Amino acid sequence: MHRNLVDHLECPACHGPLTWRFTHQQKHRILDAQATCAVCGADYAVRDGIGVFLTPDLPRNDLWEQGNHQLSSWLTEHPEVEEKLMQSALDALGPADLFFRGLVHEERAQFTEAERAFNRAHSGLYMEEYLACSEAQFAYVVDEVRGGEGPIVDLASGRCTLVSRLARDTERPLVATDFSPRVLKRDREWLTYRGLYDRVSLLALDARRTPFRSESIETMTTNLGLPNIQEPAGLYDELRRIVAGRFLAISTFYPPDDETNIIALQEHRLDRSMLRDRVLSDFSAAGWKVSIRNSMLGSAQPTPRGEILESAGIDAFPVRETTLEWCTLDARTR
Repeated sequence: MHRNLVDHLECPACHGPLTWRFTHQQKHRILDAQATCAVCGADYAVRDGIGVFLTPDLPRNDLWEQGNHQLSSWLTEHPEVEEKLMQSALDALGPADLFFRGLVHEERAQFTEAERAFNRAHSGLYMEEYLACSEAQFAYVVDEVRGGEGPIVDLASGRCTLVSRLARDTERPLVATDFSPRVLKRDREWLTYRGLYDRVSLLALDARRTPFRSESIETMTTNLGLPNIQEPAGLYDELRRIVAGRFLAISTFYPPDDETNIIALQEHRLDRSMLRDRVLSDFSAAGWKVSIRNSMLGSAQPTPRGEILESAGIDAFPVRETTLEWCTLDARTR
């Protein structure tokens, strides 16, 4: 993480000030350090450039780490399937198997091969309307934040798709966040491979209890990140505490009469973050001034299943074809 980010940080557990001990820096980037809360004594670390500010009291599941571990373990136990997945010509693989092959290359730090597999997979996994709506939201957010000042904090960055776009198309410093240090390590390797890492800081944090000082963030973004935050009680209040200006959240909403998908969302406790009226209500209740921007409709269907990795899936939703509303939520504090 970059040295100038220190001024924005405090203890996520009690909001006390942090005392820093830096052990390894490189130009403006902190590579290794320890921060200790002057009030509660909690310790936090920066390791290999990634700041880890997680509190132990909130439940969280690293689903990405679990999924990758399960894939690697399963392939180790089934070498004949691994050989077929990794040695077949790319043109012979379906989109889901291409994606899984990309994950294996990624874990082996074979980024050129991984990128080739992911790019081929993408157009087969998602409908043209889906991809066009996604691209339109990226372009909208980039245009909205390009002229601003200060760091952009991206919430629940995941595979850093939006962060990469912001790093490429703006000059602003960026902070990519996720609750999984493993995900952030992977993101660091990808950003470095693409030549985009210079202006990006990486922070492992829980969005429900962040390490940012009150009103210290002028601009926050997320790309479909809100549904990925489990047990989101208090989330919008916490974000309202730290954001001094604007939160731009790329979102997709399901039709209120889509009973099949809504039942499935409810089973996974995702209905509050993927139904328009509920999200707007939660933002407003936390004191945000929220509006819908760049709204458009696009068809979406369940992503194809694996053929070599039989019946293995990529996305849990939608469970049946539907029409999603794509938009950017523009939430402001003033």
